[in-house]
Amino acid sequence: MSRIEYSAEIAELLGKVRRRPTAGWPWRPGERVPAGLSVKQSWGWLFAPDGRVLTLVNPKDGIVSLPGGSLEPEDDGDPGSALAREAAEEAQAVIGTPHYLGYLYDRVGSANGGHECARVRMAAALRAVGPSAADPASGRHYRRLLVAPGLAVELLGWGEPGLRQARAAVAAGVRWLGVPSAANEAIEELPAEGCEVFPGAAHPGPAPLRLSAATGDPGPGSGPGAGPRPGAGAAPADAPGPGPDAPRPASPASGRRASGGVTE
Repeated sequence: MSRIEYSAEIAELLGKVRRRPTAGWPWRPGERVPAGLSVKQSWGWLFAPDGRVLTLVNPKDGIVSLPGGSLEPEDDGDPGSALAREAAEEAQAVIGTPHYLGYLYDRVGSANGGHECARVRMAAALRAVGPSAADPASGRHYRRLLVAPGLAVELLGWGEPGLRQARAAVAAGVRWLGVPSAANEAIEELPAEGCEVFPGAAHPGPAPLRLSAATGDPGPGSGPGAGPRPGAGAAPADAPGPGPDAPRPASPASGRRASGGVTE
């Protein structure tokens, strides 16, 4: 069994992790959001070239999250734009074009005034992060970790439903971003001064990936390289991985180890 490396400083941070109770929202992989069901939130699996994803830890309360949040009027109803904006605010992150994965069905509607709603999940390349700063909306100052997707699920406390979501994200990452299906298993904190992570074109701005309620197909900004249609199958076994010159983040930290993959 492979083991995950991390430094003593990260070990101290992980010792503060507090998992929130799971909400039990059903996961709808690859399904379009039905007409009439409001999309209220968009969260993302943001990949480094080695298959790790950006995971945020609030050192004050130990809560772990993926980047993302609620759609705001400036997002013009586009979950991809909402993800790009929230990632920038929470993690000072620049992302590539988001790829739709599916949605969580929130019957209770805690994010929608008690009315049912959808919470979209997307995958994208993590292009770079800027100097670490507090989220202007909440004042939270997150620690920014790159971790294997399976370990992200463990830190989030999402259990088996979270693993299914992570597998969908990894399949999209393999197919559309060229990341390996088996991620680097070191836990690494991104530098406070910022760095480049996954070179390439950044998310271009508002309304690049609106989903059609009628067909579920990506709208403006879709096309080659823009992502799979909702409902597309998992990546083929021979999906391309990174080439020998693929960029990599900074060298992994060393220290204690544990397990955290998502492959079955």
